Amino acid sequence: MTLSWLPGVPFGIADVFDILATAMLVYYFLLLIRGTRAVPIIFGICVLLIVLAAANSFHLLVLATLMQVVLLGTAVTLPIVFQPELRRFLEQLGRGGMIARREAADEAASLEEAVSVLARAAVQLSRSGVGALVAVEGATGLREFVESGTRLDARLSLELLLSIFMPRSPLHDGAVIVKGMTVEAAGCFFPLSDNVLTESHLGTRHRAAIGLTEQTDAVVLVISEQSGAVSVARQGKLSRELDDESRLRTVLLACCRAARGGRPQRAPSGSRFGRRKVASA
Repeated sequence: MTLSWLPGVPFGIADVFDILATAMLVYYFLLLIRGTRAVPIIFGICVLLIVLAAANSFHLLVLATLMQVVLLGTAVTLPIVFQPELRRFLEQLGRGGMIARREAADEAASLEEAVSVLARAAVQLSRSGVGALVAVEGATGLREFVESGTRLDARLSLELLLSIFMPRSPLHDGAVIVKGMTVEAAGCFFPLSDNVLTESHLGTRHRAAIGLTEQTDAVVLVISEQSGAVSVARQGKLSRELDDESRLRTVLLACCRAARGGRPQRAPSGSRFGRRKVASA
């Protein structure tokens, strides 16, 4: 069966599905890169294309040749530059992240309970001047980071978190990974972000929190050992001044719900990712 949307131009049902599928792919790609460093890079490539087109139009052979070489080199490096975006895109395809999912009632209750425990623990650790780093797993699994620490598979509780982050605890300097109401592991290592943190009190823990959220959709809770300030990291960004328990619980719950909702995640705002390093400062 064919349709005719312009005189003399056949238009089949397969073409309709082709256009819709392509439009959907482009739409989710734009959602994926919205607000990320990929946007200015794409604009920069568009500028190069415009310069190349102008050089060809005005027969500027040297400039056109130079632009062709630059664009060729850019095309070769694009998979490297957009590695985080491509990784997230493929992860979401693999876990069905392009299809909206409803959060089950029991999962919602478990999430609220976990966030409540984390908020109370963060406030107590902050008041005691104890540093901590806790990652709440989202839709993307954190198994490779779980394997870098000590496996616990223990039920999340206030007492457990406080004991883990006690200054003399052997797991104090590492990070805790939480999935639902389960503490999967402690003493874990996260990748450090290469973003420049100008504030002197933002140390290795904050870089590790930002680094993990640059690569995954996890939500990371950070308590500074120097100042006791409580922060939450998500999508490579840090929300600070969350020392109030009620406000912290609200922010954590909103971030965790967004992470579990399978929404496209923003890419890192930094330039590159660091390798695994101990999150100790």
